[in-house]
Amino acid sequence: MASPAAKSAYLGWVAAAIAGERGVSPTFAAAEHDLILGYATGYEAADVAIFVRSLRAVYAGPVALVTDQDPALLDFLAQHGVESAPPPLACSGVWRPHPVMQRFAAFDALMSERPWARHVLLTDVRDVVFQAPPFDPPPQKLEFFVEYDGGLKGHAFNMKYLRGVGGEDVARALAEKPCVCVGTVMGPRACMIRFCRTLLMLAAIPRSEIGGAFGADQAACNIALHLGLVEGEARPNYGRVATVGLTPGDALSLDGTGRIVNPDGGVSPIVHQYDRHPALTAATHERWGQGFEARERRRGRSLSERGRKLRDSFARRLPELR
Repeated sequence: MASPAAKSAYLGWVAAAIAGERGVSPTFAAAEHDLILGYATGYEAADVAIFVRSLRAVYAGPVALVTDQDPALLDFLAQHGVESAPPPLACSGVWRPHPVMQRFAAFDALMSERPWARHVLLTDVRDVVFQAPPFDPPPQKLEFFVEYDGGLKGHAFNMKYLRGVGGEDVARALAEKPCVCVGTVMGPRACMIRFCRTLLMLAAIPRSEIGGAFGADQAACNIALHLGLVEGEARPNYGRVATVGLTPGDALSLDGTGRIVNPDGGVSPIVHQYDRHPALTAATHERWGQGFEARERRRGRSLSERGRKLRDSFARRLPELR
């Protein structure tokens, strides 16, 4: 007698999201290139201008952002040679996970369609600025970047979702491990595809309302790295990437060209979460955001956006028999 199959909204979604046939993108297909991918739904040109302009000052290779298909945004991206990919449609009825989880299915599809990609950077968009070529030196394996020096045990948000995704015992076992941020991850293409699929399947362990929620991505990333489910390393903060959201503001400064300087005096090619610091936000907008409204980190949503968020949140919390 066959065993009954596990049922969950998340499993239905993830199967449809990562198991389908993929075509091949012709973009840059004649040779190998590095590739940068970001997920930027819900954003306008003003929200991505700093990311795009600072990136194009140091990197000329292919970039693809998953975005809404707003004409003004598409025009801005086209002006800077940035490809826009439409967000994936709901794959399993009305249910879909939070965008922080949806993005890894989109990244998997984009990488699978681009066999020419050599090394890939998966990155947040709204709060990232580039200061030097991001792939110099090239990564040899998956690189994860520390965001908090006190380890996972000292980061309440991460511990909460580690318990939710992996359980209390897994969270306790990983408590002393480095706290890495899923907002910037880099590595060879095949390793990055494996990472995305591992993260997506780890999030299927708890009920869909947890595995599909904001924060599950961060927990699954730390579990995948620290349990050896993917081959990678945790890189110290302020190296290739500076994640500065928890860095004291008085430990950061600007040099004569407007670049953000780390507490150790170095300048990282990629700075993440600079918008947690008003002085850095103002200086970065002055340098890269000219002609666009300076955006607050948190701003009000329209009625339609709030309604969609409420519907999605409700759908993720429907009772589920496993």
